[in-house]
Amino acid sequence: MKMHFKTPLPRRRLLATAASLATLAGLPRPLRGEEPVTATAETLAQRLHATLTPEQRKAVCVPWDYVHPKFGLLRTRVANNWNATQPAVASDFFTRDQRRLVREIFERLIEPEWHGRLDKQLEDDTGGFGHDQSIALIGEPGSGQFQFLLTGRHMTLRCDGDSAEHVAFGGPIFYGHDAGGFNEEPNHPGNVFWPQAVAANGVYSMLDGRQRKLALVEALPRETAIAFRGSGFIPGIPVTELSTDQRAELGRVLALLLEPYRTTDRDEARRCLEKQGGLEACRLAFYSQGDLGNDGVWDNWRLEGPSFVWHYRGAPHVHVWVNIADSPNVPTNS
Repeated sequence: MKMHFKTPLPRRRLLATAASLATLAGLPRPLRGEEPVTATAETLAQRLHATLTPEQRKAVCVPWDYVHPKFGLLRTRVANNWNATQPAVASDFFTRDQRRLVREIFERLIEPEWHGRLDKQLEDDTGGFGHDQSIALIGEPGSGQFQFLLTGRHMTLRCDGDSAEHVAFGGPIFYGHDAGGFNEEPNHPGNVFWPQAVAANGVYSMLDGRQRKLALVEALPRETAIAFRGSGFIPGIPVTELSTDQRAELGRVLALLLEPYRTTDRDEARRCLEKQGGLEACRLAFYSQGDLGNDGVWDNWRLEGPSFVWHYRGAPHVHVWVNIADSPNVPTNS
C-alpha cells in the first residue's frame, strides 16, 4: 500500500477534565450531550475512523498486516521516540472534533487519576498533548482486526478491543519522562514515574545478602530487548526465592506499574501473567550499571517472565518498555 505522509469514567469528571485541558493542543471543549459515558477507547476509535476524509485515510490508515519500510510490522512496533505517521495530532490536518476524539481515546485508556500526571509528562517532554504525537489506525473497524495507535516521544499507546489475541495493551507499549533536562538527578525530582522505581527498590531493601547477590546484575541489557525469552535464561532473583512478605511487596509494585491504565487492560495483563505461571514464574533484576549518584538506589531494574517484560531504565532519565502476552510464541518487533 502506498502511504502519503503529511506533516468508563463519570460524565461530570470527564467534562471537567477535558474542559480544563481544552487549551492544550487547541482542543475544543466537549459539548454536553455529545458522548455517552459508555463509550470505550475502541468505539471512539471507530468513530474517529468514520470521520476521516480520503486524504486523511491515506496519511494515517494502513492494513492490519502493514509492514512499514522503516519500522516493520506497525501493529507491534514500539520505541521511545517515534511517529507512526507524520501529521501531528494538534495540527490543522485534523478537525477540532477529530482532535477532541483523539484526546478522549487517550483519556479512556488512562485512569482519571493519572491524566494530570501524564499531561505533566507530555508538557515537559513535548510541549503538551498532541504537539509531538501522531496516530495510526490499523485495519478496519468491525473486521475483528483493528487497532488505534498513539505514538510520540516517551509514549506508545494502543487499543484493539482484543483484535490482537493473547496480548495485553493491544501489543508492546512504552512510557517515559524527562523531567530534569535529559540528565536527571539521582532522586529524579518531578519525574511522574520515579515512584515506581522507589517501590521496586523497597523490595530490594527487604532482601538478605544471599538474595541480593541473586538479584543484582552488573551489565544492563539493551533496553529495547523486550522479546520474550520463554524457557531461556532470565537474569535476576527468581520470585520463588522471595519470602511471603517479599512477594506481597512485589505484588504491590506490580499493582503500581499497572495503576495508570484502564481496568480492562490491567485485568488482561494479569490474565496473561497468570497463564505463564504468575509472578512465581518471573525474575526480578536490579542493575548496578547506570546507578545515578552511586547511591545504591537502583535506577535500572526489570521484572521478567517467560512472556512478560517490564523493563525500567532510569538513567539518564526514565524509559519504560512493556511487553506482555499469555505465551512466548506471540511475535513482536523487538
